[in-house]
Amino acid sequence: MKLICWLNLWVVAVPLAWGAEVDFVHDVAPVLKKHCVECHGGDKSEGGFSMNTRASLLDAEAAVPGKSGKSEMILRLRSDDPDEQMPPPKKDRLSGKEIAVLERWIDSGLEWEPGFSFSSGGYEPPLKPRRPELPPVVDGRENAVDRILDAYLKGEKLRFPTPVSDREFARRLYLDVIGLPPPPEELTAFLGKKGGERRGRLVKQVLSRDQAYAEHWMTFWNDLLRNAYSGTGFIDGGRKQITGWLYQSLMENKSFDQFTSQLISPTGDSEGFIRGIKWRGDVNASQSRALQFAQGVSQVFLGINMKCASCHDSFIDRWTLKEAYGLASIVSKKELELTRCDKPTGAKAAVGWIFPELGNVDPAADQPERLRQLAALMTHQDNGRFTRTIVNRLWRQLMGRGIVHPVDAMHTRPWSEDLLDYLACYLVDQKYDLKKVMELILTSDAYRGRGTKLTQRPDDYRFEGPLMRRMTAEQFLDAIWSITGTWPKPDSRAFKKDGRQQGGQLEAVLKAHGENAEWGDRPVRAVFTPLNGLQASLGRPNREQVVTERPDLMTTLEAIHLANGPTLAGTLAAAGTNLLEQWKGKPGEMIDWLFLSALSREPTRREREALTELTGAEPTRETVEDLLWAVFMLPEFQYVN
Repeated sequence: MKLICWLNLWVVAVPLAWGAEVDFVHDVAPVLKKHCVECHGGDKSEGGFSMNTRASLLDAEAAVPGKSGKSEMILRLRSDDPDEQMPPPKKDRLSGKEIAVLERWIDSGLEWEPGFSFSSGGYEPPLKPRRPELPPVVDGRENAVDRILDAYLKGEKLRFPTPVSDREFARRLYLDVIGLPPPPEELTAFLGKKGGERRGRLVKQVLSRDQAYAEHWMTFWNDLLRNAYSGTGFIDGGRKQITGWLYQSLMENKSFDQFTSQLISPTGDSEGFIRGIKWRGDVNASQSRALQFAQGVSQVFLGINMKCASCHDSFIDRWTLKEAYGLASIVSKKELELTRCDKPTGAKAAVGWIFPELGNVDPAADQPERLRQLAALMTHQDNGRFTRTIVNRLWRQLMGRGIVHPVDAMHTRPWSEDLLDYLACYLVDQKYDLKKVMELILTSDAYRGRGTKLTQRPDDYRFEGPLMRRMTAEQFLDAIWSITGTWPKPDSRAFKKDGRQQGGQLEAVLKAHGENAEWGDRPVRAVFTPLNGLQASLGRPNREQVVTERPDLMTTLEAIHLANGPTLAGTLAAAGTNLLEQWKGKPGEMIDWLFLSALSREPTRREREALTELTGAEPTRETVEDLLWAVFMLPEFQYVN
C-alpha cells in the first residue's frame, strides 16, 4: 500500500518547484534596465516588442523558459548580423558576463519579481481610504461581498460560483478557522439542522472557539512575524520570541490597530518582532537590526518590499535607500550612515516616515517616543495602505489568492478595487475586529463557491471562485493526530527555556491562561512543536525571514517524507493500534467513520468495497495502517477544497 501511495505522490509532485539560479532584482533587472528598457520598456515597444512584464516577454516568444539557446532574445544578443543584433550597432553591446546572466535566468525558469513592471505608468494605490457604493442586490445575495462580486462578474461576463454542499462547506470552514476537520458528531448535527441561516450560525459558532482559533492562526502570524522557538539568533540571546503575547492577543481577539501598535511600540512581551535577529559574525549592512525593522514593518503592515531599498534605490518600485534608512533610524539608538551595496557613503540618515502626508516622526524624540509616533502613523485613520494590506491577507487565506497578488506587492492593481476598499473600510467600521471581517467573507455566497484550480496566467487573473489550497504542515498533522488520537506528548523543553533562551513556548501559552494553569490532557497542536524534517518538507519555514505565502507545489523531498519518512510512518503505526482497539470487530463502521472524520463524507460503494477488501473481515494493525495511508494520502484529504 505504501508503494502505491508513494507512486501517487510522484504524480502529485510534478511539476517540481526548482529554485532559480539567479536573482531577478539584483542580477537581471539592472542588465535589462541598462541595455533594453530604453527601447522596449515603459511606453516604448520598438519593433512591436515590450518587456515591461514577464507576460509580455512570453507573448512575444522572446524568451522560452528553460531554453535560452532557442530564445530569440539571446540569439539577437549574440548575433553579429547588424540587421539582427541587439542592441543595434550604434549602441553598446552586452558583455559576455551580462549575456550569461540572462541565459542562466532563462534556463532557470525566467523568474520575475511579483508585481514588477518596467512600465513608467505603473499603478500607485491611493493612500487614503475610499468607500465604494454597494451595487444593487442580485438574486437575493445581500452580503456586501456578494453584491460587489455580482457587479464584477457581470462586467467580466462570468457566472457566480456554483455553491458547494453543506458537507464541503463545513469542512472548509473548520479547516480555515480552527485548522481541524469537523468531528463527525458536529458535522452530523449541522447537517440535521433546517433553515437558510444554519451556515451563518455555524460560522459564528466556529469563530467563537477562541482557543482553537488562536492555536490555528498562530501559524499565520508566526510566519508573518517570524516568531520561532529555536534556531538562529537564540544561541546568544540575539532573538526573542513573542509566543505568549501573540497567543493571548489571538485568544482575546485584540483589535488590529492595538495589535499593531503593541508590535511597533512594544511591551516587554511583544518586543521580539522589532528586535529582529542579531546575526553572528559579519553580515551585510542591510541585515542590521535597524534595517530588519524597516523591512519588517513595511512588508507586514504595508505590503511594501523595502529589502531592495535597504541596499540601493529599488530597481522594482519607487522606494529609495534614504527612505529605508529613514524608517530604520526610527528604531536605531544611534545615528545611521547610509550604506549603498555594503559601501558607506559618508551621508547620515534622517529619521523619516514614508508617507509624510499623514505626519512624521520627530527626530529629536527619544527612541520609545519615536516608536509610539510611528505606531500612531501606521494605524492612522487615513492610512488606507495599512487596512488594505491586512484585509487582502485575510482574503488570500480564506479564498486562496489575494485581491492584490502577490500580497506583498500592494502597489499592484487589485482585480477589484471596490472589494478591497470596502473590506478595508469595513475593518475600521468594526473597530479593527479581524474576526468581523472574516465573518463577512465566510458568510458570503462567494466563499461557499466550489473550489477551483488556478488555470489562468497571473496577468489575466479573473475571480471565478475560491481556489483549492493545500493544507499547511500544521493542518495536515493536526488533522491526522485529532482523527487517530495520536497527539504528541509535550516536549519538556517546550515548558521551560534552556540556557540559550530556546524553547519555552508552552510555558508562555500557559501564562496567558493564568499563573495556575496546567496543560493536563490538552492536545499539543503542531504549531507548538519543534520544526522537524517532516514539517519542513511540508512547507513550514524556519522563520528567519517574513513568510507570507507557503509553496503550493509538492517537492521531491516532501514526497519522500510522506512516503518513507519515519515520523509519519511512526504516527500511522501507532494510529493503527489505536483504531484496531477502538473498532474491534467493526471494520465497516471504522471505514465509514474514517471517511466522515477525514473527508466529511461517507465512502462511495466502490470505495467501501475496495477498503473492506484491504482491511479484511478481521483487520490487523498492519491492514488498518494501510487503510490510513490510503485515506490520508488522498489529495481530497490534503486540500482545503
